[in-house]
Amino acid sequence: MVQATAARTDALIEEVDRYSAHNYHPLPVVLDRGEGIWVWDVEGNRYMDMLAAYSALNQGHRHPRILAAAEEQMGKLTLTSRAFHNDQMGAFVRELCAATGFEKALPMNTGAEAVETAIKMVRKWGYERRSVAPDAAEIIVCRNNFHGRTTTIVGFSSEPQYREGFGPFAPGFVEVAYGDAEAFERAITPNTVGFLVEPLQGEGGVVVPPEGYLARTRALCTEHGIAFMADEIQTGLGRTGRLFACDWEDVRPDVLIVGKALGGGVYPVSAAIADAEFMDVFRPGDHGSTFGGNPLGAAVAREALQVILDEDLVRKSDELGSWFMDELRGIGSPHVEEVRGRGLMIGVVIKESSGTARPYCEALQSRGILAKETHGQVIRFAPPLVIQREDIEFALGHVRDVLTA
Repeated sequence: MVQATAARTDALIEEVDRYSAHNYHPLPVVLDRGEGIWVWDVEGNRYMDMLAAYSALNQGHRHPRILAAAEEQMGKLTLTSRAFHNDQMGAFVRELCAATGFEKALPMNTGAEAVETAIKMVRKWGYERRSVAPDAAEIIVCRNNFHGRTTTIVGFSSEPQYREGFGPFAPGFVEVAYGDAEAFERAITPNTVGFLVEPLQGEGGVVVPPEGYLARTRALCTEHGIAFMADEIQTGLGRTGRLFACDWEDVRPDVLIVGKALGGGVYPVSAAIADAEFMDVFRPGDHGSTFGGNPLGAAVAREALQVILDEDLVRKSDELGSWFMDELRGIGSPHVEEVRGRGLMIGVVIKESSGTARPYCEALQSRGILAKETHGQVIRFAPPLVIQREDIEFALGHVRDVLTA
């Protein structure tokens, strides 16, 4: 059990509360060190990280190869802006395209920036290549989505809290039920240019769509000339037991959106990836980012991507994730409604009659396991993909105790 000396922890939390906005509700732990799957708080307590910074740490904390790439690049050049070329961006986008099977990639920084990039790209593609009337383009989105926090993105969220007080919102988005291909088909109009979808909804509660949903909506997009836009910011790069979650149904999107683990837990890197048909609608001045494609981010992302491939983390995620979910289901807790997920992206749904997921996460924290609730009722387990089976076995003992208490 964790033995915390609360004075320093309380002081540090109070400092954040005093000088920052209260826009998060973190667990009451203050971390100051990490390595692999482990983190330590300021009191010296060790915890197993079962969240991996919302899948941004697929390679684990402070992976030595990624740190070495960052340190080497910091010794040479960190930022040029896109006013000039640098010697890392070209290799980065080439390697990213080779790994994903697309022709071009546009680097950004955060996931939300990459989503905004995809939206702008697909809208302009609709006007130029589909001859949609000016300002009439529509993008179909899914209920319960989470694509970021910009005003454009929260404008098409179905979560009231994400929208309240932040309008007016951009038009041009049509919401349909997630996992319902027929609802998607009914929403298609001559102005539909894109379908923006998470192949597995993470923030929405680790929701896995029905089998065949991705393939069917992909076919409908092809039939109607609609861009299939896959937001793989959280699900991509091995998290679900495939390099990308769309691979579970052999679906190739028109636009692939990546981020989080692309930065290896060291530096924010994201990208919108597509073939030239889409990417070439951008001309100088249409879109940009001062930090997008910077040499430090590019060097970090190149190594982060290579670590996932070299260390076979996709296979590990698939094998360990399947076993972990089976073990969780085998606990037979009276408080658990279901266990769902793919790979090492797992949601344990707490019955409403047993309260919310928050107290269970707090109980796990007291035992040295860091997980976080999402959507009120779901405990999300998403450890770094470098985790070993014996580590999960250790965690399972505590999870079993908490879920059956």
